[in-house]
Amino acid sequence: MVETALAFVVATAAGLVPLINIEVYLLGAVALLDDGALVAMALASALGQTLGKIPYYYVGRGTISTPWLRRRAATPGKWTERVSRWRARAEERPVWGAGLLALSSFASVPPFMVVSVLAGVLRMNIVLFCVVTFVTRSARFLILVLAPAWAMGVIP
Repeated sequence: MVETALAFVVATAAGLVPLINIEVYLLGAVALLDDGALVAMALASALGQTLGKIPYYYVGRGTISTPWLRRRAATPGKWTERVSRWRARAEERPVWGAGLLALSSFASVPPFMVVSVLAGVLRMNIVLFCVVTFVTRSARFLILVLAPAWAMGVIP
C-alpha cells in the first residue's frame, strides 16, 4: 500500500517536472515487488501522471497564464497560423486529436508535455483528455512493469 501511494506521488511530481522519470522508478520496483503490487503501482502512476499533466492542459487553454505563451499568442505569425490549422483539424475530426494524444501519452512521441499544452490550445474536452491519458498511461506502465517481471520469472 505504501509503495502504491509513493508511486502516485512520484508520478504526479514527474508529470509536473520533466526531469523526474517515473519509468525508472517503476523499473526499480520490478526487482522488489510481486505482480499484484506492480499492477497497483502502474495504475497509481497513471493516475498521478494524468493529474500532473492537467496544469499543462490549462496553460494551453489560457486559464493558467505564462509570459512565454502570452508573447506567442500576441505575436501573429507561424505559431498563430499553426494553432488555428490544428484547431480546425481537431474540431473537424475529434478522433484525430484524441489519437495524437493517445500516441503521445503511450509512446511519448511527440513529447507528451507539449501535446498536453496543445490539447488545451485546441480546447479538447477535459474529460476526454483525462480518460485518454489515464488509459494510455495505464497501458504504458503495465507493459513497463509486467514485461520485465514476466521475463525475470520465465528466464532462469
